Amino acid sequence: MMAVLQMVLLLCAGSSLAEEDLFTPNLNNIADLEKLKNMDERIQKLEETLATVLSENEVLKTLKEHSQKLEFLQKENEAKKVAFSAGLLESETGHTGPFNSVITLVYKKVFSNIGGAYDSNTGVFTAPVKGAYYFKFYGHGHGGTTMAVSLLKNGKTQCSVFAWKPTSNGNGSNGVVLTLEIGDQISTQLWANTWVYDDPASYTSFGGFLIFPL
Repeated sequence: MMAVLQMVLLLCAGSSLAEEDLFTPNLNNIADLEKLKNMDERIQKLEETLATVLSENEVLKTLKEHSQKLEFLQKENEAKKVAFSAGLLESETGHTGPFNSVITLVYKKVFSNIGGAYDSNTGVFTAPVKGAYYFKFYGHGHGGTTMAVSLLKNGKTQCSVFAWKPTSNGNGSNGVVLTLEIGDQISTQLWANTWVYDDPASYTSFGGFLIFPL
C-alpha cells in the first residue's frame, strides 16, 4: 500500500513539473524578444534619420539649382551692361583738324568702357547685344573757326552738331536713341575743313549706353 502511494505522489509531482515547464516563459526566449524589439526600434530610428537626410538633400539640391540659376542670371546681366564715355584728346588740350576730307574721330581719353564695346584705337563702338542704345556727343569749337561733327550708324549719318565761325567759343551737343543689332557700329566724323577743340574747361566727347536689350 505504501509503495502505491509513493508511486501516485511521484506521478503528481512529474505532472506538476511538466505543467510548470509548459506555462513558464523561457529566459532565453524573453531575451530574444527584447533583442528583436530593440532592433525594430533601431530600424525605425534609422528610417526616420534616412527620411530626414533625404529631405535635407532635396532642400540642398533645390538651393543649389536656385543658386546656379541666380549665378547664371547675374552673369547674363553683367554681360548686358554696356556703357562708355570718352574725351577726344588724351592730353585734354589741343585741337583736331582741319582736314581736306571727313575723318573718324578717335576718342583717346576713355573715362569708362563697361562691356568693352568702344575701341579707343578706331573710335568705333560695336554693339555687343541687340537692344536700344542712347548715344550723345559734344563738339567744342573756338571763335573764328567752324565746327561740324556727325554721328553715324554703319557709315550713315544719324544726326550732327554745328558751330559756324562764332565770335567766341561755339559748342554743340546732340543725342539719339538707336536700335542696334549685334555688330552694328557707331562712330563720329569731323567734317572736312572744320575744327574741334579740347581744353580743361570743355572738350569734345562721345558716349553712350545700352537702355535695354531686345
